[in-house]
Amino acid sequence: MPYLPPQRRTHDEVTRWIRESVLPQSHTVVAARGPELLGYAAVQGDLLDQLYLRPDVRRTGIGTLLLAEARRQSPEGLSLHVFQLNADARAFYAHHGFRVVATDDGSGNMENLAQLTLRWTPDRGPLIPPGSP
Repeated sequence: MPYLPPQRRTHDEVTRWIRESVLPQSHTVVAARGPELLGYAAVQGDLLDQLYLRPDVRRTGIGTLLLAEARRQSPEGLSLHVFQLNADARAFYAHHGFRVVATDDGSGNMENLAQLTLRWTPDRGPLIPPGSP
């Protein structure tokens, strides 16, 4: 993602953070092909905290499968944060029914990049009044 600033954390630091923070605090689902890790999704309550795919497996349906599992974990709805510059992710989430509910200037994230908060709430269908045929 060319818009990202240089990485501030080493590979070992990121690995430690995933192992010590993300995994213990999240319901995490991994997409794999044999021993190959293709992507993962991590849900904390109603926050889709992470959904990442290897670049070579994007647009193959794996992200949709991971998102479906995240929705199963949070059937009342999901929120997430996405960088405003991440057009591909924004299009993916819009396609799956997420809507912008807030924006910020990025001062609260490590990358200092403006981000959007998106929300998906399941469609409950039409309400049928009690006693209706």
